[in-house]
Amino acid sequence: MDKKLDQLKTEYKNIQIPDELNFIVERALLKGKKKKKKNGYKWMAGTAAAAVLFIGGLNISPAMASTLADMPVVGSIVKVLTFTEYKVDKEKYQADIKVPAVSDLENEDLAQSLNDKYLKEGKELYDEFMVEMKDLEKNGGGHLGVDSGYEVKTDNDQILSIGRYVVNTVASSSTIMTYDTIDKKNQILLSLPMLFKDESYVNTISENIKEQMREQMKADENIIYWVSNAGLEDEELFELFETIHKEQNFYINNDGKLVISFDKYEVAPGYMGVAEFIIPTEVISDILVSDEYIH
Repeated sequence: MDKKLDQLKTEYKNIQIPDELNFIVERALLKGKKKKKKNGYKWMAGTAAAAVLFIGGLNISPAMASTLADMPVVGSIVKVLTFTEYKVDKEKYQADIKVPAVSDLENEDLAQSLNDKYLKEGKELYDEFMVEMKDLEKNGGGHLGVDSGYEVKTDNDQILSIGRYVVNTVASSSTIMTYDTIDKKNQILLSLPMLFKDESYVNTISENIKEQMREQMKADENIIYWVSNAGLEDEELFELFETIHKEQNFYINNDGKLVISFDKYEVAPGYMGVAEFIIPTEVISDILVSDEYIH
């Protein structure tokens, strides 16, 4: 074991750190000092060290490489990371709740607001799981599971879109997605209504989604959406999709396209999972406030 540890240490010391990383580390250190004087976050103090470990870790540990591969990176600075994790691993009860944190927004109020929200939601989800688990144990037991985490849907020079999921498992599983889309240049959180001139977007987007649903069902008999005029049998047994909500789940992808998202079971049978629809920009171009985000 000691021999292996010495070998890893030797490999680490021999890692060639590129000049670009040296520049990034120096800049991160300078930025960290400035933020510390202001009232920055504790986790920002490790930005430069994280940059070094990012390069070193990929060369040393396959496990670390696998973990960090899922993290969004600009240059060599990790922007979104797992701040804390709640875990329960029993025979009939499993919980894995990862809480993300945004660490490098210049708008510290926005970052703190997001991180406070993520932490609160994660803690509440864990507390709810523990209450349900204890209730089941008192009443003869059962099976219970929750898996919650995040994925970065978009990370470019302008947009950061973070998707957070919650998968609850009892007899069957349900999946709930929520998104935060941030304009990194202007340091603001975007909402669906603020992208459009008026509320006509609700009907325009809804009609396009219905059209996409019907086309997909015609092309593949295994695809099913609960939408009218799509050849469904016993339509009256389903709650047919009619319209999106004004604050419907959305994000902006790396191509600058609007993506509308529906939770599992919201517009289709469970096997269809989370349903996403890319809205063609030409369909909504006339009602967009501008082409700054969607183009």
